[in-house]
Amino acid sequence: MVAVSNGNLESVSSVLDLDASKLTITLAENLLPIPEAETLGFGQVHTDHMLTISFDPTIGWGAPEIKPYSPVTLDPMSSCLQYATNIFEGMKAFIGPNGEARLFRPDQNVARLAKSAERVVLPSFNKEQLLNLIQKLVALEKRWIPVKEGYSLYIRPTMIGTSPGLNLVPSNNALLYVVLSPAGPFFRTGLRPLALLGVKDNVRAWPGGTGAHKLSLNYSPAFLPQRLATKKGYDQILWLLGDVVTEAGAMNFFAVLRRDDGDGVDVVTPALDGTILPGITRLSCLALCKAHGESAIFEGLPKTHAVERRITMTDLKAWTEEGRLVESFAVGTAVIVAPVGKIGHEGGDLILPMFEAGLGPVGAALRRRILDIQEGKAEWENWSVVCV
Repeated sequence: MVAVSNGNLESVSSVLDLDASKLTITLAENLLPIPEAETLGFGQVHTDHMLTISFDPTIGWGAPEIKPYSPVTLDPMSSCLQYATNIFEGMKAFIGPNGEARLFRPDQNVARLAKSAERVVLPSFNKEQLLNLIQKLVALEKRWIPVKEGYSLYIRPTMIGTSPGLNLVPSNNALLYVVLSPAGPFFRTGLRPLALLGVKDNVRAWPGGTGAHKLSLNYSPAFLPQRLATKKGYDQILWLLGDVVTEAGAMNFFAVLRRDDGDGVDVVTPALDGTILPGITRLSCLALCKAHGESAIFEGLPKTHAVERRITMTDLKAWTEEGRLVESFAVGTAVIVAPVGKIGHEGGDLILPMFEAGLGPVGAALRRRILDIQEGKAEWENWSVVCV
């Protein structure tokens, strides 16, 4: 029995927390065929099983269940349908060199899910127990993990408020579930520079809002601006707050600057100010750049200084004109690291440095190292976790 914070239940101290030892497993009678890796897109195919755990305000978290993939039944007045009390995470599983299933920094994803739950007053949960359950699900579904480089098994933990009623109050009931989907690489024909359209008439997030959390309600308002950007020939949106750069689509933005003192380069990304999602790939790139700045870990790469600061379009234009901006890229779970070649802004295009291989030296080094860590080919601070 533990205290579980949840809306009107903040004073309750005797409900059950999430407990992986109570897991039950019901196996599918007929397993689905696995598609050829080359046919995989993103999020279009599901595996045989899913994980579900329900929260009831009178008892707390129920027994976790891994069961055959199936639809979820909801009351039409459920909180998630009426007031968007929906949160999720995006993770990946990989096959290691000995055939083992591996997760990349899953503790960070589970911690972020917990913060998202707190933001919309969904039930708290034991993070270690949830991670244990995710590992068990991935281990069960290991046959679905593609073995080709750049391919992965995408993991989507989701929590929804399920209390029925139209009162504008937090949901006291919830469903936490995890589904899996084999995924192909973001770039199917090789890395190519992304074209971003700077947009400030529509915003993804705002000061005091929910941009720092992975809430479903943050994503659907981007559909229309993205459609308009695509019609203009751009791949993604560069979200602006006035002149201030925030995110590139659903990715974090980076610029590499030549330092005036000649001491290598600054690898700069917008600081976390509440409008930007603290991406796991972002965090990893900053940590690797900091490490390389302290003791070279990338052969042939100049010293890198990890910098979190405000970036504006005025800055990007000035850095480009001065020749200081030597590289730009965006990072995220799906793309890992992707080059940025131009930014549409105020009726013109800001052309950024481009490279024959797609990525510049910093972006390429980061992408290669993260891929190697994800697939268990390189060790780094226990970022790659084996599923057992």
